[in-house]
Amino acid sequence: MNGLVRKLLAFALVCGAVAEVRAENPYSSWPSSPLASPDFFPIGVWLQDPTSASRFQAAGFNLYVGLWHGPTQPQLDALAKAGMRVICDQNKIGFANRTNPIIVAWLQGDEPDNAQWAGRFGPPMSTEKVQRAYKAMRAADPSRPVLLGLGQGVAWDDYIGRGVRRNHPEDYPEYLKGCDIASFDIYPVVHEDPAIAGKLEFVATGVERLIKWNAGKPVWNCIECTHIGNPNIKATPAQVRTEVWMSLIHGSRGLIYFVHQFKPAFREPALLDDPEMLAAVTAINRQIRELAPVLNSPTITNAVTIRSSAASTPVAAMVKRLGGATYLFAVCMRGRPSQASFNLATPADNLTAEVLGESRSIPIKDGAFADEFKPYEVHLYRIADKR
Repeated sequence: MNGLVRKLLAFALVCGAVAEVRAENPYSSWPSSPLASPDFFPIGVWLQDPTSASRFQAAGFNLYVGLWHGPTQPQLDALAKAGMRVICDQNKIGFANRTNPIIVAWLQGDEPDNAQWAGRFGPPMSTEKVQRAYKAMRAADPSRPVLLGLGQGVAWDDYIGRGVRRNHPEDYPEYLKGCDIASFDIYPVVHEDPAIAGKLEFVATGVERLIKWNAGKPVWNCIECTHIGNPNIKATPAQVRTEVWMSLIHGSRGLIYFVHQFKPAFREPALLDDPEMLAAVTAINRQIRELAPVLNSPTITNAVTIRSSAASTPVAAMVKRLGGATYLFAVCMRGRPSQASFNLATPADNLTAEVLGESRSIPIKDGAFADEFKPYEVHLYRIADKR
């Protein structure tokens, strides 16, 4: 038992056996992978040209996910020159580069759970086909995990894009037998269906469901930051930050930003052409990278009780322990304001909750403190131990 886990278990005992420590490293099968490093939290960008790698790197990204009609050798060489890691297809060139350290994982075909086009839309790809492809990829290279990206049916049963398998969530545990890491996408801000549009909580719903179905394997998810296909609206920087922290608080272990725009005009790296959003995403990514050792540390469940001033406006939180401090990350889960009261399971008095990035702090009395949340607002707290 390592020292960190021993300290966390001691923390749980101090909590009167109320707190539970989740200590398992989900990447333990690949100990030499950067994914297993406590200092590396994957922040990916989907299907971008390697010529943009240095600009994405400057914005805090550390991973390319997917390569258009690739990987080709020039694509891999360009990423290696930029020092950008990649998750890519296991095609002929990919397999030939299986000793190349910039390849951290292999990529399954995207969104097999959606209706497949073959001159017309047919049923989704069968779960058996996905499982067979996974077994072949692992047999060819067992040294790397396989990532499977799924569609918005993960979060929304009634998604019409699943065709004849609409409202069949029981398919997903079978799809997940075809991967080591599972991801999904849903983009509530630009969504055109009233059931989803503007309801950021669907991002968290998808993460929760994947975790439930994925039998302990790590779960990632995608984040919107452009118009995508909706020329009339796009996420604000605050909404992007909320989607990111909703994801992390609910257990996501990796982020993939979707930065394409299709309307009003096609732009592949649209994020890079949007100064306001680029600055916001850069700041979000910088904070995640700074907090990577915290985010990669075990989560302590049942360590805090939260009471919202409005029952219809829940506030969700995640608790971590690292380096002589407790971290409590919280988010308002609805587009309505709330005052949240936090009661810590471990005794804590005469301490202070520093609100990260907000230049303020809140005193803790009898193990409790309260804070105001605007609609969908995020607050990140650091509570240093007494000295």
